Amino acid sequence: MLLKSCQTLRAHNIKLDLRDFWNYKYHKSAEGYVKRWYFWAIHSRHDPVIDCANTIKRHWNGVTNYIKTKIDNRILEGTNSLIQAAKDSARGFRSTKNIIITIYLMTGKLEFNLPT
Repeated sequence: MLLKSCQTLRAHNIKLDLRDFWNYKYHKSAEGYVKRWYFWAIHSRHDPVIDCANTIKRHWNGVTNYIKTKIDNRILEGTNSLIQAAKDSARGFRSTKNIIITIYLMTGKLEFNLPT
């Protein structure tokens, strides 16, 4: 029982350390930090933590580029949400051209200054 709780505590500490990584402001120190975290996670003997570390290694450039630019995919996900809503509202259209027009109208942030 005690061994299981020690493994859980170790996994929780590894998770908390990774959370601290996202607050780094400088690229070089952040990259060193995540390298140390990766080494710790790989040697944790805890399969879910090792899987997480391998996922971060596969996306290494994206993870470290976030520190440089602070750009993530929120805008892309928001636009995708609008496109999905446009597709839902376009059910029953006879051609894809009409669906594409609906998507442009919903995501284009057009301002129609019509005379009143």
